[in-house]
Amino acid sequence: MSTPLTMRMLDTTVSAGPGLRSRIVERPGLTLAPADLAALVEDVRSVARSVLSDGDLTYGIFSGNKETLSRTVLTVVYEKKSGRPVAFNSLAILDADLGGRSVEILHLGLVMVRPDVRGSGLSATLYGMTCVLLFVRRQCRAVLVSSVTQVPAVVGMVAETFSDVYPGRPGARRSFQHERLAHQIMGRWRHAFGVGDEAGFNADRFVITDAYTGGSDELKKSFDSAAKHRIDIYNDLCAVELDYDRGDDLLQIGQIDMRAASRYLAKVAPPDTVLGLLGRFALLMIRAALLPLVHWLDHTQPWGSLRAWKT
Repeated sequence: MSTPLTMRMLDTTVSAGPGLRSRIVERPGLTLAPADLAALVEDVRSVARSVLSDGDLTYGIFSGNKETLSRTVLTVVYEKKSGRPVAFNSLAILDADLGGRSVEILHLGLVMVRPDVRGSGLSATLYGMTCVLLFVRRQCRAVLVSSVTQVPAVVGMVAETFSDVYPGRPGARRSFQHERLAHQIMGRWRHAFGVGDEAGFNADRFVITDAYTGGSDELKKSFDSAAKHRIDIYNDLCAVELDYDRGDDLLQIGQIDMRAASRYLAKVAPPDTVLGLLGRFALLMIRAALLPLVHWLDHTQPWGSLRAWKT
């Protein structure tokens, strides 16, 4: 029997492109039966085994730890005909404090795609679709996101997809909110993305030094082998800021809001198509009319940025 908690958690299947489907499960450690949870974890491990040449990872979701999976959002892509898992994305849900209130941060964790299906745009689908659905399920309130990576393609994807990202596009400004969240992530949650206690953190540049010592050793790359972004500014950012021999990572913090959701929609449904036009119109209608009503009726949540005036 479903409890109020499980009824509110996201567990849905959506199309992920021709011949593919995605299953998105929020906090599977809390919501799934043991057999279903074990099967989902094995699907993720099978994708990882196809990618890694020297064994499996030893931290996070691969351990099958129920507590870890209770603060995770898993997206697994399957072939519709065979049912074979071909890709996955793992988002960690991190608790933090901001301005005296508790907030959640969606940490953009691992994305892995089987080598034989790469190049089909699945990475953007895995990140974007999951985050947009979570954004909508949270009544379209801005959702904080973070990412730790040394891969230029991921650095650029985060900067181009989400809003208010630092470090990101040229001229991106580091705010007090960025700094406060960064210190909490590094102080409380480094184990969630496989960074050991001995790793350093440069708070001015948001660079984690010697990051690959906490169970994520298999993910360390050279600059030459790391996937590059189509926009060279992100490749140059990583080349300048990160020491790949030492094993540095860039910590990025941003958020998904209506602007980010609209940008993602424009990528998957170009504005010159009927679907794109209808989608953008729907977003405008939600922002102008429906959201204030939804937030006004929900007395358990603050209005935040949707309030019509500032006190």
